[in-house]
Amino acid sequence: MALTIVSQSGGAAGGCASSGCGSSTDRLAHLPEAIRAKVNNHPCFSEDAHHHYARMHVAVAPACNIQCHYCNRKYDCSNESRPGVVSEVLTPDQAVKKVMAVAATIPQMTVLGIAGPGDPLANPERTLETFRQLSAKAPDIKLCVSTNGLALPAVVDELCQHNIEHVTITINCVDPDVGAKIYPWIFWNNRRIKGRKAAEILIEQQQKGLEMLVARGVLVKVNSVLIPGVNDEHLKEVSRVVKAKGAFLHNVMPLIAEAEHGTFYGIMGQRGPTTDELQRLQDACAGDMAMMRHCRQCRADAVGMLGEDRGHEFTLDRIEHLEIDYAAAMARRAEVHAAIEANRAAQRRQSGEAFVSLASLTRRLPAKPESRPVLMAVASTGGGVVNQHFGHAREFLIYEATAQDVRFIGARKVDLYCTGDETCGEAETSLQKTIRTLAGCEVVLCARIGYEPWGQLEAAGILPNGEHALEPIEEAVTAVYREMQESGRLDQSAPAQQRLSA
Repeated sequence: MALTIVSQSGGAAGGCASSGCGSSTDRLAHLPEAIRAKVNNHPCFSEDAHHHYARMHVAVAPACNIQCHYCNRKYDCSNESRPGVVSEVLTPDQAVKKVMAVAATIPQMTVLGIAGPGDPLANPERTLETFRQLSAKAPDIKLCVSTNGLALPAVVDELCQHNIEHVTITINCVDPDVGAKIYPWIFWNNRRIKGRKAAEILIEQQQKGLEMLVARGVLVKVNSVLIPGVNDEHLKEVSRVVKAKGAFLHNVMPLIAEAEHGTFYGIMGQRGPTTDELQRLQDACAGDMAMMRHCRQCRADAVGMLGEDRGHEFTLDRIEHLEIDYAAAMARRAEVHAAIEANRAAQRRQSGEAFVSLASLTRRLPAKPESRPVLMAVASTGGGVVNQHFGHAREFLIYEATAQDVRFIGARKVDLYCTGDETCGEAETSLQKTIRTLAGCEVVLCARIGYEPWGQLEAAGILPNGEHALEPIEEAVTAVYREMQESGRLDQSAPAQQRLSA
């Protein structure tokens, strides 16, 4: 008897961030409606959609055709969340079965991506076979691929045959001299090529592939790894070039270079960027081409909402004997998606009213030179609402509020402060780390917070706020900013320790 797997949590509950539903859409308002429709429920291409929809990566591509100084795919740890890390490398048949199990269990999953653990296009047979099967068996799932671009031009036509409408290319430079500091070698035409020549070939192929995809109407997101002292200033030129060639979205990500990961940069002591450095560069690159700020640098086998990983629920031994009635699952998925879209529409209407109110407020209160932007950290489990206990947060969403609007800045990961078991004796150390991670923020919004963290946050100049539980995030941020404005708190400069980067 066939088994239909449905989510016990529903998946449709919860609205999105008030103008978050509108803010991401507004930032894409310059794009044609057809393009906006393609990203409406794509959590990796739409800032708003990531509050509501889940993604999935399948690891079918073990081989890679380049070496990056920031990459080491040797290790697998369930506690690590970074590109290249996987628990199981799957065959195409196994991958398809896993995708269908996840799609039936997590109906808000809309996107299947192949991103490794090597390069999908260095494993074209395995990658394309997976796409062929999913196109036929799960036509309601968007299919995506992420690549370093070296082999991209050779397979663009076949990718388009399988309705791949979203492609991510990692482009860290457009100058071979910079590239030689990032890539020790590439494997090209059956030869290992090193140094500047390797970077030159890689850049040429990346740019050619980008142009070919754009010409065929494929949406291209460009990922760039920010490496301080190597390509930090150069990434402004990368952004200018890829925008001119038609890239849809630019995602500047921080270098992950801990020594324990065994990467060249990690062993050599290359540091990653501070949150301030990352934000400044993202702002410098921003323009008509939207900047992606909600990236979580996912594992190559990630499952679930951005910021979470449910892959352990769908190991091969757990799904091996499942029979999935995917027709019934598709019907359930359609119901859940319709409910999500109804919630998003309602929140958009509500957010419009909220921002009219804020605009009216700023007209009533004359602008003051001292008025300034404020960073606020939000604890949320998803749905675009303030709905998480401070002590249970593994990451905080960072928003910048001004008198004109609220914008999402990014996410900061933290150690779990309270686990409810014997490790809570170590909470003080974890709490101190969390407070350091939140440097620059003046407010933390959460559903609940304990007495001890409340006091330590206040002592660090961060105001805890649990008064907006279950409210849409941007409405809550707007309300708190308004309170700060009315109380005169904005007339003061942020405390010195809060202006330091994390």
